[in-house]
Parts: sequence; structure tokens; C-alpha cells
Amino acid sequence: MKATAPGRPASADPVTDYVTALADALRGPARVKSALMREVHDGLTDAVEAQTRRGVPRTRAARHALREFGAADELAPSFQRELTLAQTRRTARVLGVTVPVLVVCHLLVHTAAPGAGPGSDWRLGALAAHLGAVATTAGLLTVTALAATGPLTRLLPTPHRLPPAVAWTATAASVGMALAAVALAVVSALSANWPVTSLACVLAAVSHAAAATSARACRECARAVNR
Repeated sequence: MKATAPGRPASADPVTDYVTALADALRGPARVKSALMREVHDGLTDAVEAQTRRGVPRTRAARHALREFGAADELAPSFQRELTLAQTRRTARVLGVTVPVLVVCHLLVHTAAPGAGPGSDWRLGALAAHLGAVATTAGLLTVTALAATGPLTRLLPTPHRLPPAVAWTATAASVGMALAAVALAVVSALSANWPVTSLACVLAAVSHAAAATSARACRECARAVNR
């Protein structure tokens, strides 16, 4: 295991280099990752200081502490699983917030279909059906993911397929929101209730951005944990 990431200069502190290399190998929510790395750094620093108080030279104490703690590439998978779990739960929360937006978009698109223009009813109807299906699936998976990544983890292992399932469901939801935003933008000009459809269009666009960002992070974590 290299002390530092490629292209990154080594510092005077082996513990800092170790934590930096470990952090560079991990993907996950920045706040959770920062807390984990701070905990690792503090633990290693305490171990080094405990040895230096007994007269061991600091460099030797650092090498011993790092050897006892374990190689970063051996420990990275366990840290990555924890970060992937945190990102999965975060993405599930995003779905929990954006699913109601999907439901509203589904209802508005379905309502706007009549009178939106000749030949367009079936397209809007198909989109409304798609949004309803995605909203239902996302809602069910959100409840499952939050339950499976909460207190149940103390009793049961988290299904290894859950992170990619949440990631791709969030991706589908974000695509549905983007389609809804476009559809609502088009029909708002033709709808008598255009202020409501315009507001829903904005909410769909904002929700799309949030869901797409979280879904991408969840996909990266799911890939990283399977390496």
C-alpha cells in the first residue's frame, strides 16, 4: 500500500499520509466519510502518543501503530460498506421527499392530458402511467431501504442488492421527473390552470436535480463496494 495517493506529496506525518490514502480510496457522503477518517486519525494518533510516552521514537511508534491497525487496502472494503450504507439511506431519504412530487406530477399530467392538443393525449397518458408506476415503486423501496438500513442492521444483514436497487430506482425517478418537467412546461401554456402546472414544473426540475445527484453518488458507492 502506497503511503499517499499518486501525485500527492508525502507529509511529515505517516498517520496523516495513511488516512489520506484511505480517504482517497473511498466513496461516500462527505460528512460521514470525514467523520470516519477523523475517528481513524484520532485513534492512530492516540496509539502513537501512547507509545511515545513510553520512550518509543515517534517514527517507529507510527509504523507500529499503522501495522497494528492494518493496511489501508485491506480495511478499505469494510469502510466502503459503511459509507455505501450511509449513501443508500441518504438516497432513500431523497426519494422519500421527491416521491410526493412524482405523485403530484402524475396527477397533473393525467389531468392535463385532455385538451392538451390533438394526438397528444396518449403520450401524456403514457407518461402519467409511467410516473405513477415509478412513484409506487420508489415509495415502496424507500420504506424498505430506510427500514433495512436502520435499527434492523443490528439484527439482520443489509441485502447486498439493496444499494444498486435504490440507486437505479432513484435514477428512474429522476428521469421521470425530468420528463414530467418537460411535459408540464409544454402543457402549462395550454392549461387554464397554468400557475399550478408551472409550479409543478419547477418542483419537478428541482427534484430531478436532487434525485439525479444522489442516485449518481449511490451508483458510485455500489460499484466501489463490489470491487
